[in-house]
Amino acid sequence: MDELIKTFHVDIKLLVAQLVNFTIVLFVLHRFAYKPILKNLNDRTDKIEKGIKDAEDARIKIEEIREKEKEVLAEAKKEAQKIISKAEETAKKNKEEIIVEAKRESDEMLKKTEKKMEEEKNKMFAELKGEIAGLVIVAAEKIISEKLDGGKDKELIEKSIK
Repeated sequence: MDELIKTFHVDIKLLVAQLVNFTIVLFVLHRFAYKPILKNLNDRTDKIEKGIKDAEDARIKIEEIREKEKEVLAEAKKEAQKIISKAEETAKKNKEEIIVEAKRESDEMLKKTEKKMEEEKNKMFAELKGEIAGLVIVAAEKIISEKLDGGKDKELIEKSIK
């Protein structure tokens, strides 16, 4: 081995010193460069994995929200349809009630008008009878030229009117 060392001119002290230097550099690099870089890479990997997981969770939640939105829209459409049909039924019922009420009121007004017309007719007949009676009396006075007493006048007028 001595021969080998002399042939290749290897200095053991220099080799040990270089080995110590290499170990110190390796230790320093490992301590101050490799560990922080490795830590940053691991942190970055964790952040990326967390971002991917969060994105997947967000996608799932968006899908769930879309499904819920569809369900809510379907429910809202059903509710709107119920409200519309209920409003139509109410409107139809109100229309029928208004028609019945209008017919009742028109019948009532017609009855009142007929009653009023009957009263007016009776009143006119009464007035007409009074006028006719007065005319008959005047005509009878002119014809007879003498006036009969009041009781006979009335009796005579009633007979002529009937």
